[in-house]
Amino acid sequence: MSVLLNIETATKNCSVSIAREGKTILCREIAEENFSHAEKLHVFIEEILQESNLSFKDLKAVAVSQGPGSYTGLRIGVSSAKGFCYALNLPMIAIDTLELLARKISINEGIIIPMIDARRMEVYTAFFDKNYIKIRQIEAEVINEESYKEINSTIHLVGDGIMKFKETLVQDKFIFHHDVVFPSANEMSYLSFEKYKKSDFVNVAYFEPYYLKDFVLNK
Repeated sequence: MSVLLNIETATKNCSVSIAREGKTILCREIAEENFSHAEKLHVFIEEILQESNLSFKDLKAVAVSQGPGSYTGLRIGVSSAKGFCYALNLPMIAIDTLELLARKISINEGIIIPMIDARRMEVYTAFFDKNYIKIRQIEAEVINEESYKEINSTIHLVGDGIMKFKETLVQDKFIFHHDVVFPSANEMSYLSFEKYKKSDFVNVAYFEPYYLKDFVLNK
């Protein structure tokens, strides 16, 4: 039985899950304004292993959300994943953060545009169809009234980035899913197992998160 540890820290949500054969056994997460990832991440991991009656030696791989997202959050998650992989001699799996967001809803028609807040009027986005196939690659884009005018189908918006555009994207084709705010390690369970079965691993030594933009220190 393949037991995988999933780590998602790309946003304000510090989220971890333990999964067996692609199904979540237990997920623990908390979203806080002050990014408590460094304090909570390892505590959560130890707690869910203990509550699942598992130990680190039961793990077959570690999966981590690769971004885009918060520079600090991604760095903490990837550093932790690398640490576990080195210490336990485990393979590492990288999961697209925007796909995790897209998979939090199910649609029959149209497209899903997950949006992760990138500050000001900019967001990290990609397009996914109803089967979660990525039909437009990841971009950091500024949203205005002209955005997505060329798309005639229904557009489902998810993520913390959509909060800023309720008064900007006003056409009927836009559906705001305000209850879907952050990506979660819960949705990683299926994706990480699919990659595990195909031995779709990243190089632990050389892997870097997908920051998309250079880190800028606020003064």
